[in-house]
Amino acid sequence: MDPTPVDIEIDDIAHGLAFVARWNGQTRGDFPYSVAEHSLLVEQLFGRIVPTAPAKWRLAALLHDAPEYVIGDMISPVKSAVGPGYSLLDDRLTAAIHLRFGLPTTIPKTIKVKIKRADKVSAWLEATQIAGFEASEANTFFGRPDPSLINGLSIVLRAPLETRRAFVDRHDTLLSEM
Repeated sequence: MDPTPVDIEIDDIAHGLAFVARWNGQTRGDFPYSVAEHSLLVEQLFGRIVPTAPAKWRLAALLHDAPEYVIGDMISPVKSAVGPGYSLLDDRLTAAIHLRFGLPTTIPKTIKVKIKRADKVSAWLEATQIAGFEASEANTFFGRPDPSLINGLSIVLRAPLETRRAFVDRHDTLLSEM
């Protein structure tokens, strides 16, 4: 409940996120769509939104849902119903994770907004490609994405261990660029 940076390991984050299903597992495909896979897509989209972003902000995008390796993935209405304790724990975990990997505990608002935009575009892609939404329905919930952002992107479904490896590899690459 009170994590410190020394408690955080990328292998633990990658493993946990690779086994946490987004959409409560209610997606098409042979594998659940994991938070780790989602995080890889968000980082890729963030790179399209801010092509000149330094590696540290791309790493922040990759780690945007990292606390979910401990607390799981919940849809926003459930998070609100849980109450302020959820947000406090999420904030403490995020701060420890950020410190562990050389990021500031609080991400600048301008960067946070762009990561959130990438997160919403990712949700739109997920909704339309694997969660059974029509584009018009996804537009209502997540906004209509700029076509240039989603051009050529498709949701990847793979075994959790493959996703875990891809997440660690991307983390290592970004860390080496910092």
